[in-house]
Amino acid sequence: MLDRNWRRARVGEIDVVAARDGLLVICEVKTRSTDAFGVPAYAVTESKQRRIRRLAIEWMREHDVRFPEVRFDVAQVIGARLDVIEGAF
Repeated sequence: MLDRNWRRARVGEIDVVAARDGLLVICEVKTRSTDAFGVPAYAVTESKQRRIRRLAIEWMREHDVRFPEVRFDVAQVIGARLDVIEGAF
């Protein structure tokens, strides 16, 4: 893991930044106690996706790094269960 809960004022936050073998992974984490109102991943709307993409660019600029590939994942926690959706957007 390279970073977690990285914040940019007025723009938002990246929950998890990780890298492996030239791949940068930006992961949004959503948690719910139950899925009674839908799974947590549904809360990652198109506008939230755009915001996370902008934040990823800012994170890379701030850390002066480049990666040949960037992937955006969503980790959803429902109760005690964790599911990771790789390449969610």
